[in-house]
Amino acid sequence: MPAKASLEGIEKVWSRVWEQTGTYRFDRSVTRDEVYSIDTPPPTVSGALHVGHVFSYTHADAIARFQRMRGRTVFYPMGWDDNGLPTERRVQNYYGVRCDPSLPYDPGYTPPAEPPSRPQPISRRNFVELCRNLTELDEQVFEALWRHLGLSVDWSLTYATIDDRSRAISQRAFLRNLARGEAYLADAPTLWDVSFRTAVAQAELEDRERQGNYYRLAFHSATGDKIYVETTRPELLPACVALVAHPDDERYQHLFGSTAVTPLFGVPVPIKAHPLAQPDKGSGIAMICTFGDLTDVLWWRELALPTRPVMGRDGRLLPEPPPGVVNADAVAAYRTLAGLTAFSAKAKIVELLRAAGNLETEPRPTIQAVKFYEKGDKPLEIVTTRQWYVRNGGRDTALRAALVHRGRELTWSPEFMRSRYENWVEGLSGDWIISRQRFFGVPIPVWYPLDDSGEPDYEHPILPDDPALPVDPSSDVPTGYQESQRNQPGGFRADPDVMDTWATSSLTPEIAGGWTVDDDLFARVFPMDLRPQAHEIIRTWLFATVLRSHQEFNLLPWNTALLSGWILDPDRKKMSKSKGNTVTPMALLEEYGSDAVRYWAVSGRPGTDTAFDTGQMKVGRRLAIKILNATKFVLRFGSPTLLAPHVAQVTEPLDRSMLARLASVVDSATTGFTQHDYTRSLECTEQFFWSFCDDYLELVKERAYGEPDDPAVRSAHAALALALHTLLRLFAPMLPFVTEEAWSWWQEGSVHRASWPARQELVSPGDPTEANHSAEARGPAEACGPTGARGSAEADRAVPDGTELLGLASDVLAAIRRAKSEAKQSMRVPVAQLTLRGRPSDLAAFALVSRDVRAAGVVREVDTAEADTPLTPEITLG
Repeated sequence: MPAKASLEGIEKVWSRVWEQTGTYRFDRSVTRDEVYSIDTPPPTVSGALHVGHVFSYTHADAIARFQRMRGRTVFYPMGWDDNGLPTERRVQNYYGVRCDPSLPYDPGYTPPAEPPSRPQPISRRNFVELCRNLTELDEQVFEALWRHLGLSVDWSLTYATIDDRSRAISQRAFLRNLARGEAYLADAPTLWDVSFRTAVAQAELEDRERQGNYYRLAFHSATGDKIYVETTRPELLPACVALVAHPDDERYQHLFGSTAVTPLFGVPVPIKAHPLAQPDKGSGIAMICTFGDLTDVLWWRELALPTRPVMGRDGRLLPEPPPGVVNADAVAAYRTLAGLTAFSAKAKIVELLRAAGNLETEPRPTIQAVKFYEKGDKPLEIVTTRQWYVRNGGRDTALRAALVHRGRELTWSPEFMRSRYENWVEGLSGDWIISRQRFFGVPIPVWYPLDDSGEPDYEHPILPDDPALPVDPSSDVPTGYQESQRNQPGGFRADPDVMDTWATSSLTPEIAGGWTVDDDLFARVFPMDLRPQAHEIIRTWLFATVLRSHQEFNLLPWNTALLSGWILDPDRKKMSKSKGNTVTPMALLEEYGSDAVRYWAVSGRPGTDTAFDTGQMKVGRRLAIKILNATKFVLRFGSPTLLAPHVAQVTEPLDRSMLARLASVVDSATTGFTQHDYTRSLECTEQFFWSFCDDYLELVKERAYGEPDDPAVRSAHAALALALHTLLRLFAPMLPFVTEEAWSWWQEGSVHRASWPARQELVSPGDPTEANHSAEARGPAEACGPTGARGSAEADRAVPDGTELLGLASDVLAAIRRAKSEAKQSMRVPVAQLTLRGRPSDLAAFALVSRDVRAAGVVREVDTAEADTPLTPEITLG
């Protein structure tokens, strides 16, 4: 035990010891029922972790540590999510390069020492190598921070979503989806980000409010009458394929089945009825364009309309007019729009409409919700592309119902989060697009045969043999072909796309557990016990993981989902990288200590948004220091009883009362953890600990310094040792470093491999206090003890057998302290006389603890008087 207790440097010391001794190493020899397996979120390796990561990962770690102490063998891996757009953007900015797939691979390529002003084009393979190199550096930084935080993961189980095993498993799962008909290739309207030039899935959308305008356009009916249409996107007028109104709208019922002519372009379009049209919006009749928004897609599909695409993948209007725009004036009008961005095309077409007399009134301002890719900064367009899809229930009511049922089989913590899952599943409008037009990701493992004219046969893709996985079709050659046949008539063409990062992340239980590559391990850990994650990715990661497991195994991938809330900045706004209001955690860990930051994190309950609060971290640091000081105090007595305490040695009523109250805390803390309410466990333990330090240690101090042969002294030593032994274990899941440090001063091994405390260690068999201190009898709220540092005297006196003697003694001591403080006297000033008035039972109870109260309060004389009132002390100072 050091001469002076200190928190400085303990993270580095104990992290090294834990790694050297394999404290958290998974034992794969145990059976599945002995394992507690965790599907740890793989953080995106594309920059720095922020304090929100520390917050949520601490929650899962506290549960992992609790389960380990409960005797479970914990499977707790760490993964790195290192593919996808964030990594590509980071590489582009870090090195000053851009990927050009047309360039050949340069095996000797070295990136620029400093990013050039104009990005340097490099081959796809060289670009992917840079991505790998940079993510490996980022992963080292991430691992160092996680170790400093004290995550009890087994670092030998680490994986990356782009490593060979992950790519093989991801591709294998896709090919099995394809074989079962759950994956398919189709030409369809696709949400498209014009900046990143990639398809976007429904789960990656977010609505952002934007200022816009309504433009009132004049169409002409077959009889020459004007039909007014209000739209916010007049630039899509050449893509118009129909007008639509509600079937019950009397204004337009006579027009259903007829046609109208588009202004400027003179294209006849049918007038249709559809229940999604809104009579109270604008003029009540809308133009259907291919495609302005998702409603256009739905109308287009349900009304079997033609396609007139005008928007290119670069966000500019296509160079050639769409089908139907044929007369000379219409073509000339379109030529003035070709090549313009949507913004510029809007301004131009408004000018044309106004000049032609087809713009009725001036534009009317409006605020509209516009769909964006969550990582993008330009509104999404809808273009027709060929993409890979996985069926997700968006078009299959039976599958949708099955996935809703899966959600109801899952244990949600907190339970109310289940509704978010169900709302998402029931609101799906299409299947999951999993292909992305990017470079650093898991390649779609498909080639296409080319006919004699060099056209691909998409109906008969060439698939790799399973042992060959993982493959990269852009550089690997399918069986039966030569490299010289690539992109040649009669040869083959590689699918150019990679999978959406969620298509691989949705397989984290399979990847971490070794599905298809380590069957023995997989059988011991799957289905997993816990999925901890943020609540905002229920629609992406959680849902997609449930979907893939349902399709492959007809099972849930885990039993319980633990959802963490957001971290809020001082303005009560969510902290996120995109908002630029995050806090880098390493400085916090170094300033306050990892246990202090963990204390703040564990103070936030599952699913509850929590304010970033360094004040809470300061409280946590004071708690950690107090744990060290309390340990030093207990150990200073040097009694053999401290090293081998037993509850039978505890004979004094005050000591037994303290242990009985601690036994209830053990019950409540245990219940909290088993219900994933780690915050409740911390609150109960901390509340007792401060009472223990402020009251019990003061009450028992003088007796503990007595002769070791005295049974009352041995009782104090045994009670102190049992309490400390228990408290260090109760705090261990939340404050791993300080508890390990204190434990090492007097115990063998690691506190994190010690057993979780049980009430039987603290209360003798047959002890009458058991009946009144069981958590089951008092309920979980009371099991933590009454609110405040001590139980109230009234609550104590409600217990006839005197089990709350500690509370009674503490209240009398508090009254003595208060009297001295009000008199501005030292706490060592004697009390000349303490007079207690109360019921006989109260006075009899006080007699059991009188010796310790007198010693702690420096009381010279005690008088008692019976009264039909609660116990009331009167203090006369010496």
